[in-house]
Amino acid sequence: MISSRTVFLTSASLLLGRAWAQYSATYLPDTAPETSEEGQTGTNKCGNGFNQTSMCQNAYLNGIDDFCLWAPPQPGADAGIGNTERIEVAWCLKEGYGTRLIPNGAITGAHFVKTPDFVQITGVGDLTKMNIPAGDTGGELDPHGADGNGNPIGGLVFSSAFGELQQIHEWTNFMAADQFCFRACNPAGADAPAWCQHIYDVMGCAWNMPANYDAGVFESCDGDSGQQMGVYDGSTFHQGDGATPPPHPTPSSSNCKTTSTVGNSHAISGTSVGATSAATTTTKNDVCLRQSTL
Repeated sequence: MISSRTVFLTSASLLLGRAWAQYSATYLPDTAPETSEEGQTGTNKCGNGFNQTSMCQNAYLNGIDDFCLWAPPQPGADAGIGNTERIEVAWCLKEGYGTRLIPNGAITGAHFVKTPDFVQITGVGDLTKMNIPAGDTGGELDPHGADGNGNPIGGLVFSSAFGELQQIHEWTNFMAADQFCFRACNPAGADAPAWCQHIYDVMGCAWNMPANYDAGVFESCDGDSGQQMGVYDGSTFHQGDGATPPPHPTPSSSNCKTTSTVGNSHAISGTSVGATSAATTTTKNDVCLRQSTL
């Protein structure tokens, strides 16, 4: 008799095989096709500049002042992440990618960390400014999805955090109305799929990516990789296995630099772009060695 656990592991293996198969198609923004997956509602040929009605599905994760998040293309009560995960579009802090811009004030705390195995941005804010309904507890986006085409379908992620700009094949992003976390795993790392595991879609940011989520702080740090999500003493926890283990401790970080805020020079409301408004980004060196406990 085939157990449900065997079915789960078989399904996971098939999805992992699909993930590795995706690696045969590697793009840069200027070489990406119009669409990269069947059923895609947006585009990967995004041009430059920015547009608040853009359907660009290319996201970037480069630093505290240069990152994107996935969010719904249209507002509405039914625009929760769980309902729109297949059609999310990229919203970015920096213009020039052909995406939508994250409105100033939407991000009220952001914490970027670079480790040997991944880069990560975590934080809080009023993400209703990005079409996520108020009160939405959110969901997870990743390059696999149930059918291997990704959530969103055809969503591509790029980063220059590990050297030259390159496509990131393993990434995971949780979005809610008031919190976000986005991890992009080093393509040259030893185990990118495990550091960007995507099977814990109901566990949320704090469990998958233990980190600093404080409001009112904007910082960029070096950090340790910590422990792989879901792995405890050599055993892997799966959703539904029984009692859920606690999140891993937040890895230590150092060499932190703080900035007063993050944003861009445009006053954005909905799809309209008004007069420019300056965003100050003065930085200072701030060593912040952290080690949290459970």
